Amino acid sequence: MGLEGKTALVTGASRGIGRAIAITLAAQGAAVIVNYNGSKEAADEVVSEIQAAGGTAVSYGCSVADPEAVESMMKDIFSQYKRLDILVNNAGITRDNLILKMKEEDFDAVLNTNLKGVFHTCRFAARQMLKQKAGCIVNISSISGVMGNAGQTNYAASKAGVIGFTKSLARELASREIRVNAVAPGFIETEMTDKLPSAAVEAGKSQIPFGRFGKAEEVAKAVCFLASEDASYITGQVLHVDGGMGM
Repeated sequence: MGLEGKTALVTGASRGIGRAIAITLAAQGAAVIVNYNGSKEAADEVVSEIQAAGGTAVSYGCSVADPEAVESMMKDIFSQYKRLDILVNNAGITRDNLILKMKEEDFDAVLNTNLKGVFHTCRFAARQMLKQKAGCIVNISSISGVMGNAGQTNYAASKAGVIGFTKSLARELASREIRVNAVAPGFIETEMTDKLPSAAVEAGKSQIPFGRFGKAEEVAKAVCFLASEDASYITGQVLHVDGGMGM
C-alpha cells in the first residue's frame, strides 16, 4: 500500500482517529498536512511523531466550517506541493442531546462542521484533482449515520449526509479516475469514549458482535487501504469498521 510521492490532507488530525490516520498515511510514505482547529500543540505533536519516524508532515490550523479559511488552506497546499493526492475528511464535533432539549445552534454547529465542512474541502480539492486527473477522497462517516442513535439526531443526520454526499461525488468524479469513498466507524477507543460511564461502555459492547470497541489504528488502516492503489477499482462505497455492529 505504498504512498510514496503522494500528498495527503487529513482534517481534524490532532487527536483520535484523525491522528491515527495521519500517522498511518505518513508511515506509508505520504507527505501529510495535519489539519487542526483546536490545539496547535496536539497537532504539532502528531507532526513530531511522524518526523521522528522518518516521515514528512506539517500542521495547519483551519476550521473546515469556514469556507474562506478552507479556501486559503487549499491554496497554500497547492502552492507548496503543486498537487493534492489524498483528502481525508475526518474533522467532526458532537453536541449530543435529546431532540426536545437540543438547541438550534447545536444542531447547526454539528451540520456546519461534519457535513458542510466536507463540502468545503471537497469543492476545492476536486478542482485540483480534476486538473491532475487523479486523486482520492475518503470521508469519515459513522455507524450513527447508518443506524441512527438516540440523542444524536444532529450527529446522525450529518454522518448520514456524508454518505449521500460521498456516493454523489463519486459519480461526478469517476470519469476522471478520482475515487470517493467513506468509512463508517463504530465505537472506537478515543478520548471521547474514554469519558463514557462504565455502564454505557458495557451497553455499547453488548451491541457489537466482536464484543469490544475498535482501535483508531484499525480505522486508519481501512482509510489507508482506500487511499492506496490497492483500492483502484473501488468508489462510492461505505466501509464499515464497526466490529459487525451495523451488519
